Amino acid sequence: MNTSRICAIDVGNDSVKALFGKSDYELYIPNVIAMATEDRPVIGIEDLNDKDPIEGIHIKVHSPALKENNLIYRVGSLATKSDNASELDPGSSKSEEDQTLVMLFATLALDAVREENSEIFKKNNNVIDANYTLGTGLPLREVKEGKDVGYRSQLLGSVHQVEFLVTPKYQGLKVNIKFDQVKIYPEGFAAYINLVMDRDLNIINRDLIDKSILIQDIGGLSTDVAVIKNRNVDDDKAQGFNLGVSEALESIREEIRLKHGVELDSRRDVVDIITRKNDRNHIMVKGSRTSVHDITDRILLDLAKKEYRHLRNVWQKNSQTEICYFVGGGAIVLKEYIKTINNSLNGYNIEFFEDEKESIWMMANAYHKLISDYVRKNTKEIKTKEAMKEKVEK
Repeated sequence: MNTSRICAIDVGNDSVKALFGKSDYELYIPNVIAMATEDRPVIGIEDLNDKDPIEGIHIKVHSPALKENNLIYRVGSLATKSDNASELDPGSSKSEEDQTLVMLFATLALDAVREENSEIFKKNNNVIDANYTLGTGLPLREVKEGKDVGYRSQLLGSVHQVEFLVTPKYQGLKVNIKFDQVKIYPEGFAAYINLVMDRDLNIINRDLIDKSILIQDIGGLSTDVAVIKNRNVDDDKAQGFNLGVSEALESIREEIRLKHGVELDSRRDVVDIITRKNDRNHIMVKGSRTSVHDITDRILLDLAKKEYRHLRNVWQKNSQTEICYFVGGGAIVLKEYIKTINNSLNGYNIEFFEDEKESIWMMANAYHKLISDYVRKNTKEIKTKEAMKEKVEK
């Protein structure tokens, strides 16, 4: 019998972050897909297997959960190079988009085919049967609308197949994915769990646990503000907005192109220019170092003001709030701007994570803590029942 492998997957608007097993393997894939054909040109086909599979994800996906089934996709970095690349639309619901499922299945398949997992999953010819126990999440507003129920049942009720086409190392392999259990957590609550508990869900932050706090999660396409009181998310007070950093990054990219004639490949390049330690807000133009401060400051300050307005509105409705934590990839991009606005207004008690990796991986880490705890408790329960049954039989 196949063993069920623990996985925690955060399908973010910008990228997918995934942790497997006892956090023994992690994956980070840009959330971009592009429709493709069976074949794709590879310069120097003999070198295909020397390349990194993550850089060349080319797959066919079959699942009853998909609105459009049996399509072929380029995924992640490979998709960013396509003219027809698609990213999640600002108005969309994560739980209802095929793209969310394609990214989820691709991520799981990339784990299942690894040599290290050959002991766990059964392989017959070129087909691998992989069973997972999944912890994932949805934005607060989707959970409030009850969309988590349909999303979960779509995943649980079927076998989902990923076939690797022209993908380095894995060409010709098929993975049948089944879920033994799926747990879907509200994203804001997950961030809170990560703040106050360790891997075994022991409380590590006693100061924080009974405070009224806000968690403002700034993503690529949306911002969620979770209101935590008495150790629970206050669903009625939680807010979700269609406001993220993607549009601003796109504007910066476009202005750099128009003003300096420099074509940046993706939004990721813009983030690198804004956040890197050395030569921040500088690019090379015809070989000479050039500042783009004027462009980045104007656009990002404007977005930071909008984010700050949301903070102020939610805080006013929850006047006894003691602190707001900013999390998510967007918080890293806007950190200095939001701090500047807050200081100039003698504003609120706000906190950012200095460790950027911690901020980006916060949701995946939280899902991992929660799903691991669920499996632990479940295993314990089964063992107790078996022990009792043995006693009775004796």
